[in-house]
Amino acid sequence: MAYSMFKVPNLVVSGEGSMEYLSQVEGKKAIIVTGGSSMKKFGFIEKAQKYLNKSGIEVKVIDYVEPNPTVEIIIRGSKDMLEFEPDWIIAIGGGSSLDAAKGMWVFYEYPELEFKSLIQPGSIPTLRNKAKFIAIPSTSGTGSEITGCFVATDTKTHAKYPIVSPEIVPDIAILDSDLPAKMPKNATAYTGMDVLSHALEAYVSNVASMLTDPLAIEAVRLVFKWLPKAYENGQDMEAREAMHNASTIAGWAFGNVSLGIVHSLAHSIGGQFGITHGLANAILLPYVIEYNRKGTNKYHLIEKNLGIDNLSNSIRELNKTLGIPDSFNKLTQNEISEDKFNAVLKEMSQNAFNDVCTPTNPRETSAEELAELYKNAYYGVSAE
Repeated sequence: MAYSMFKVPNLVVSGEGSMEYLSQVEGKKAIIVTGGSSMKKFGFIEKAQKYLNKSGIEVKVIDYVEPNPTVEIIIRGSKDMLEFEPDWIIAIGGGSSLDAAKGMWVFYEYPELEFKSLIQPGSIPTLRNKAKFIAIPSTSGTGSEITGCFVATDTKTHAKYPIVSPEIVPDIAILDSDLPAKMPKNATAYTGMDVLSHALEAYVSNVASMLTDPLAIEAVRLVFKWLPKAYENGQDMEAREAMHNASTIAGWAFGNVSLGIVHSLAHSIGGQFGITHGLANAILLPYVIEYNRKGTNKYHLIEKNLGIDNLSNSIRELNKTLGIPDSFNKLTQNEISEDKFNAVLKEMSQNAFNDVCTPTNPRETSAEELAELYKNAYYGVSAE
């Protein structure tokens, strides 16, 4: 008999100022993992340290996580953890910080592991032998604070590897909407479209369930209603809180039923050309929906629920509102020449086909069909 599981953090703390919960954490040592600028600049790292010190916890900060965290950074951080020996790992920042901290956690507990051994789902051994994990996201998009996955980049192959295991679902997620209120407009747009991609792919996943469908639909509804408002006015705290919650709700859904080829394609082209993940998702999403309609009728159910005629066109309009181009050849940052695109097309398509997200796509596919989807999204040609 087939059965499914639904796993979420033991505790979710949400609302403005909810980072204060750190003052209630019990332990001896905590290591904070973050990037190098914004969380320090806006005082959130100092605030976290003060709350932890109030609990009598000694704190060390790792602040060298870069966008698209690499295997090398993960190993470096795990060595710092081995030296400090924390019993709490606290990730504060965007998806890169949360993802990197998860990877560091694994190698802190099992320093003898080889990274490649983690690529197969379920390959991470039992964690929490040395430390527990708190995730405090500063962006409303990745869902990493609620899910058992992280993505790491191999700088030698330019491949992005999604690592999946229920072991790396955080113990505590703190959703303090004060943090994403500091995001610039482009980050608000890209992370928000990542939420929409998570929700839509979870909804049409071939292992979606009655437990995850209502979550996915609610996240889609929240994004269409609140993302334009958060983009237009970053200090609209009602919009910020709604998008922060939407990210987590979508994370609950996709964290339990996986994703699809929007993410497979985005992982691969992002690894090759350094395109921000949410931006890649936003461009790819309408083309994949058009392609996937032959594999599911659930997009029609979403259109009926939202009261719209065509989901792909509505997403293209939303992208336009957010300043996102409708094809990869129109990117002004991370410009991709036609020659460079064609030179790696076959490699990207094969990597996308091998991606851990591909098996749960609602329509069966192939590397050749994914190459055609890449061409559609590069040149701006509707998919079939």
